[in-house]
Amino acid sequence: MSVQERKQRERAERERLIVATARELAEQDGWEAVTTRRLAERIEYSQPVLYSHFRGKREIIGAVALEGAAELAAAVRAATSAADGPRARVAALARAYLDFAARNPAVYDAIFELDGGLAFAHEDTPEPLKDAFAALLESLGEVAGDGVHPGLFTETFWAALHGLATLTRAGRLPPEDTEPRLDLLVDRLAVL
Repeated sequence: MSVQERKQRERAERERLIVATARELAEQDGWEAVTTRRLAERIEYSQPVLYSHFRGKREIIGAVALEGAAELAAAVRAATSAADGPRARVAALARAYLDFAARNPAVYDAIFELDGGLAFAHEDTPEPLKDAFAALLESLGEVAGDGVHPGLFTETFWAALHGLATLTRAGRLPPEDTEPRLDLLVDRLAVL
């Protein structure tokens, strides 16, 4: 291995450490607790080293969002691949989405609530964000109904899931009614 390859590998490892530590801090104490000073202390590197990877917290949030979007896409695909039939796939998708949001609130916020400097629904949208949407579209597009654009249907269904996730987490919706809400969403919104 050349010196340059070793340095690139070490740089990538430091970057992964920064992102993992930011996620850990955010999940434990909220995004307000994620500061460059605290990250530098936790990873045992100086702040200038941290800034050599990310220009600031916004870029760190963006990196966490991209990583989280890839994980969300994988979770949705894993759940839907095991389901038999359109209704079961849509229900599995909805449960996987809500489960991801509940298990990873800080990551979910990085993807959908915080400014990570990422473009959504544009040509320059990063691939992990496009792929997360594609993971939803793969199952939802087949149940959009006649004359309904699959992308618009997916956006609407996603918006409903996002609302359920954020309202439940905020205590605005009782969590014990999640399953009946999912049944209504799947049976009434999707044409099955």
